[in-house]
Amino acid sequence: MGVMRRVRTAVAGCVLVVLAAASASCGLQTAGGAVPSGTLAGDLADAPDLDGVEISVGSKNFTENILLAKIALILFKSAGAEVLDLTNIPGSAAARQAHLSGDIDAMWEYTGTGWLQYLTQPKPIKDEQKQYEAVRDLDLEENGLVWLPPAPMNNTYAFAVTQKNAKKYGITKLSQIGEVPVADRTFCIESEFRDRDDGLEGMLKTYDVPFGTPKGVPEDNLQIYQTGAIYDATASGNCVFGEVFTTDGRILALDLQVLEDDRQYFPHYNVSLVLREELHEAHPEIEELIAPVTEKLTNKTLIRLNAEVDVDGEDPTDVAEGWLRDEGFIE
Repeated sequence: MGVMRRVRTAVAGCVLVVLAAASASCGLQTAGGAVPSGTLAGDLADAPDLDGVEISVGSKNFTENILLAKIALILFKSAGAEVLDLTNIPGSAAARQAHLSGDIDAMWEYTGTGWLQYLTQPKPIKDEQKQYEAVRDLDLEENGLVWLPPAPMNNTYAFAVTQKNAKKYGITKLSQIGEVPVADRTFCIESEFRDRDDGLEGMLKTYDVPFGTPKGVPEDNLQIYQTGAIYDATASGNCVFGEVFTTDGRILALDLQVLEDDRQYFPHYNVSLVLREELHEAHPEIEELIAPVTEKLTNKTLIRLNAEVDVDGEDPTDVAEGWLRDEGFIE
């Protein structure tokens, strides 16, 4: 409750700013708007209400994180809470600092990001549940943040191929890259992925097609693109394998097939609603309210919802509300 008042006072006085470098100036730069609501229904018909509870919900400035925040905002308001929309904060560092400082009470975060970036751990944990438990325990201990049980969705790195190439080469998983002729082992990637310790070279080594070798993946087989351009380049046939993120809506729009990471090279980035400890202790019923919704957040669901925004041009608030109604959580 005090968190909400502090935010309102700051916004009214000078508009509190959190810069991308996490330094304070004047104003938390967000793009929140009106939050619709409904009546809790279906699996949430008997959920505890949040009448009068004040909750500020933040997000980073990319489609999926904004969508998830809008879902939480609509859900909390439908349960009776007084909500403040602080979505679309520019940059992960600024959003994280706002959460740590108490300007944000709740935000969706990714287990891999929490573990590797925020908690600066050197290596990901391959087991999905153990990765969640590790970041949950350490972030609570060090920062007083409570990670609720994660969703099934996993927004991590992956490689995709066209449906045509999937059939041509009979490929459904990364361990089959070696079955594709060397001349056709072409990759569209972003420059960062080429240079990261956990990027291309490590992946190719894991799948027995080492980079820079005549029988693996020759350097000439790489094409470097900006992140967004990779999807179109892959769909257009500029390369066979395109670096993607597993819940990006363009996968659906361009009818790409994501290859299974069957040796679990890439870190897990399951999403979890993260609450400040004070809010969770005062209102543990939030966990009961959000659990049925979180369980529905699969890769397939997020790909579709992200596409409605990024491909069809729909408003994230409208998409979030429509999904909650379609799933029967509100009416």
